[in-house]
Amino acid sequence: MTTTRLLTLSPTTTRRRSVGTVDKPRRSITLTVLTAIVLVYSLIPLIWLFINASKTQSDLFSSFGLWFGDEFALFDNIGRALTYDDGIFLRWFGNTLLYVVVGAGGATLLAVLGGYALAKYDFPGKRAVFAVVIGAVAVPGTALAVPTFLMFSSMGLTNTPWSVIIPSLISPFGLYLMWTFASEAVPTELMEAARIDGASEFRIFWQVALRLLAPGFVTVLLFTMVATWNNYFLPLIMLRDPDWYPLIIGLNQWNAQAATAGGTAIFDLVLTGSLLTIVPLIIAFLFLQRYWQSGLAAGSVKE
Repeated sequence: MTTTRLLTLSPTTTRRRSVGTVDKPRRSITLTVLTAIVLVYSLIPLIWLFINASKTQSDLFSSFGLWFGDEFALFDNIGRALTYDDGIFLRWFGNTLLYVVVGAGGATLLAVLGGYALAKYDFPGKRAVFAVVIGAVAVPGTALAVPTFLMFSSMGLTNTPWSVIIPSLISPFGLYLMWTFASEAVPTELMEAARIDGASEFRIFWQVALRLLAPGFVTVLLFTMVATWNNYFLPLIMLRDPDWYPLIIGLNQWNAQAATAGGTAIFDLVLTGSLLTIVPLIIAFLFLQRYWQSGLAAGSVKE
């Protein structure tokens, strides 16, 4: 007669013998080193910008790039940048806010409305719309800049804020992202229960779906905000009046002064203006990162 012995392992023994657990995952030296390299690679440009924005014009060329100069002139440079050329920097900052609030905000709203409708409603031609959206995502924005300029020129809208705002209202990637997010984030059963209770479609969207779409809304908002804030080529070909320039075009104009006949080199103000330009983006990411992270992870796990 053969006796079979059963070996019973306690949860503690199993935890000790496992390679890694959810609570205490196995540490990877390779992954840690790669993360550190990426972190250093990302922070060095910001550190360089902050250090050189604190230097005077002479210290920029006489001191090491990753160390401070003889004089810490950051606050003096900020004051000069804000008042240079009758305070044109503040005008450019206001223009950039206008383009971001109206353009990026409108693009996000349209993406949320369109993505929700495409995800939760059936209508003729839905597959064709899907193909158009995917095709639009694959087309780079620079390829459409010249045709857009010709169309707006024939309409007399060039050199106006509308020539920058209207093209910014279309975000194929944001629409596709909200489409896929709404498919998982808004349960169809919840919508049906609201319809049974007599709620209208507008009320279902406003009081039920919009709250569930908040992480995706913030995610698309961040993407469109950064794209509009850093949009260079479209305002460059659309605008001729410096009073309507965004920050990125205005700073490039300051930088080009050194190459013009009789122009004054103001590299210290260009660096200080660049530092001031990225501060709003950093603040936005710090305040909205928790919604952004949850938006990227939503729909990744099915129960």
